Amino acid sequence: MQEIQFPINFQFKISSFHNDFIATDATGKMMAYVRQKMFKLKEEIMIYSDESKSKINYTIKADKWLDFSTAYAFMDEAGKEFGKVVRKGWRSLWKAEYEIIDENGNPQYIIREENGWVKVFDSLLGEIPIIGMFTGYFFNPSYIVTDNGNKPVVRLSKKPSFWGRNFGVEKIGEMDSNDDDRVMLGLMMMILLERRRG
Repeated sequence: MQEIQFPINFQFKISSFHNDFIATDATGKMMAYVRQKMFKLKEEIMIYSDESKSKINYTIKADKWLDFSTAYAFMDEAGKEFGKVVRKGWRSLWKAEYEIIDENGNPQYIIREENGWVKVFDSLLGEIPIIGMFTGYFFNPSYIVTDNGNKPVVRLSKKPSFWGRNFGVEKIGEMDSNDDDRVMLGLMMMILLERRRG
């Protein structure tokens, strides 16, 4: 996923039994087809080059089973680990927070939910019959990625939609081009987890 052309669009498929989505770049070109394996005790995500699923570019694997501080390792097509994303434990219950770590175990970036109240209202109103169907148009969480100097580099936002299935990623700062893959994989894993939480 090097030389990414922002903005990026994540679109979840509502017709699929799997929790999967397509990532496309600013030109509409498919960057990845992301599929979460079902019925696994540990999370496992496959990132294919396209919907044919003929070529796996990356795999993301959890190191624990259902834990608040699970680490999700990024592996390339040869199975070599080159980083991970870690949920920041109990702190993530109110506002989602994840840490992206490089291949040497050094923290590189933080993903933070910008407003925790959006998720609260979305969850509460989502339980009300009829009204709950329209929360996807009004409550749209956003997440900011910052570097070690607390400078913002990327923002992921949910787009208004009936099924809450569209997300956009925009570049808002500078980051090392070698970090593109880790940041994108971190956001992909994070949005799969957060979308399931509501």
